[in-house]
Amino acid sequence: MNNKIQAIIQRYQADRTRLLDMLWELHYLYGYLPDKALSELAAGLNLSVDDVRETSSFYHYFHDHPTGRYTLYLSNTVIARMNGYQQVLAALERETGAPVGGMDESGTFSLYETPCIGLSDQEPAMLVDDVVFTRLTPEKVSDIIRQLKRGRSPAEIANPKALPEDEVAYVDQLIDTPVCKTGEVFFQQQDDYAGLLQNALDAGPDAVIGIMTSAGLRGHGGAGFSTGLKWRLCREAPGATKYVICNADEGEPGTFKDRALLTRSPQAVFMGMILAASAIGAREGIIYLRREYIYLKAYLEKQLQQFREQGLLGDRILGRAGFCFDIRIQMGAGAYICGDESALIESCEGKRGTPRVKPPYPVQQGYLGMPTCVNNVETLAAVTRVMQQGADWYQGLGTDDSRGCRLLSVSGDCLRPGIYEIEWGTTLNQVLSLVGAADPWAVQVSGPSGECVAVGKSGERRFGYGDLCCNGSLMIFNSSRDLLDIVHHFMEFFVDESCGICTPCRAGNIDLRDKVERIIAGRGCQQDLDEIVSWGSLVRSTSRCGLGGSSPNPILTTLQQFPEIYQAKLVQQQGALLPSFDLDKALQGNEQARIELTQTELTAVPEVTK
Repeated sequence: MNNKIQAIIQRYQADRTRLLDMLWELHYLYGYLPDKALSELAAGLNLSVDDVRETSSFYHYFHDHPTGRYTLYLSNTVIARMNGYQQVLAALERETGAPVGGMDESGTFSLYETPCIGLSDQEPAMLVDDVVFTRLTPEKVSDIIRQLKRGRSPAEIANPKALPEDEVAYVDQLIDTPVCKTGEVFFQQQDDYAGLLQNALDAGPDAVIGIMTSAGLRGHGGAGFSTGLKWRLCREAPGATKYVICNADEGEPGTFKDRALLTRSPQAVFMGMILAASAIGAREGIIYLRREYIYLKAYLEKQLQQFREQGLLGDRILGRAGFCFDIRIQMGAGAYICGDESALIESCEGKRGTPRVKPPYPVQQGYLGMPTCVNNVETLAAVTRVMQQGADWYQGLGTDDSRGCRLLSVSGDCLRPGIYEIEWGTTLNQVLSLVGAADPWAVQVSGPSGECVAVGKSGERRFGYGDLCCNGSLMIFNSSRDLLDIVHHFMEFFVDESCGICTPCRAGNIDLRDKVERIIAGRGCQQDLDEIVSWGSLVRSTSRCGLGGSSPNPILTTLQQFPEIYQAKLVQQQGALLPSFDLDKALQGNEQARIELTQTELTAVPEVTK
């Protein structure tokens, strides 16, 4: 066996659940995943090579063919397309000589499009290997590629001061983190984490869970499940080992709040995990960090090490023999579906990110079959603040059914894109005024999986679990935007990101996308719209996980809020055939086929002799 591959296997103690980490090390070693390397890795883990390929083939950032010395991933979002994406893409193709999805002749560059990389506030943006570049223009692209050709590394170009990668200054050198408005909950400075944790441990698990429950803290990932109830269920579930997982797979297009929290308040997130561990009795925690945030990894590792040095992580936390807990970072490899908590758990186990059938729920059988508490970044940061200020304080924020505050990732047609902390109960119009939205026409709330609302009809709706249940993404479009083109882009995204495990999502989203294309092309009729509604409802209700359960939303919500943009494209049906059916095209070649068949038959008949 190759000594380097053997060293990788030994480093992870031949633990099959760390397969993603081993695949990443192979990918860095070769630039892709060669068949021979996968075979040796499989043998060392006592797996078949097909077992390993089953995992590696699932993720966008693993390649099974050679790639260039530099691999470029240009973020393909609707926000990027509003800010010069096509010109930037053309410049990349011209300057690198690489086609999209391929490599240039010299083997220097590989160029790919990729979904949102969490930088919608500064698009167009791209990753060059592990380094991010933002606010791209054709001129900026030319300069970057010219420097790469001269031998400068991506890090040298983006970080000319050679700032250490484990410092926040390095992250700030690469990207902006515009926190435009803070409130009572997030981005608050907290110095005495030891004292905070000491009080929690003195109070005991039931008291900590009670504080979360009394505060009314709900999950900020979208579903809004009670945090206290989740922790109690996990604590009471039978299982010798329990786990805490932080879901930092912020893959919803247009969302970047977790990126900001992990940059500005990572220790608040870690403390939320430690508090969760103390409440449910966990010894191990995992931060599942999306691949697109690879430039945060060294910085986060340093922050974790500081917690260990302060006695807040590791064995005998704060000197207590009964409390041992540590956190590791698990890098993802590019799969939107891993935002689903059960798919994320599968990925943490070194498998494809395929959603599980529920029940059982993760709090009953999660990571490695053990009770597991999965909370997202924003929820865990809020946990720390609630524990610091108390349940009554948190109850005083927000509304009766939606306590506290939430972060909005604002992008699109506004003067001040960035992160905004608002109390639940704030109206959409108030937010639009706050961010400087001129001529706002449509707002995509919660990303493609959420709902698109008309500002004229919905401006006074309030953010909250009972009304605009926002997961944090807010994309603003003015009246010059082609909303049908945006809907089509979102449906392409869902088609690409479906894991394919269930037919309604795998096939239904393709049919819905095709319907949108038909309408855009002016070949749709009322029957097509009726079928969109019925098929969309079917996909929603019968899909296995939340992706299929929300994927028809771009069409269904715009059809409800903006029916005129669909009606304007419809044509009248003439006769029994749908307008989209091209009879001439369907019969094209029929006469030629008849002639060819006739000639074949004549040739086959033997000549009659007298």
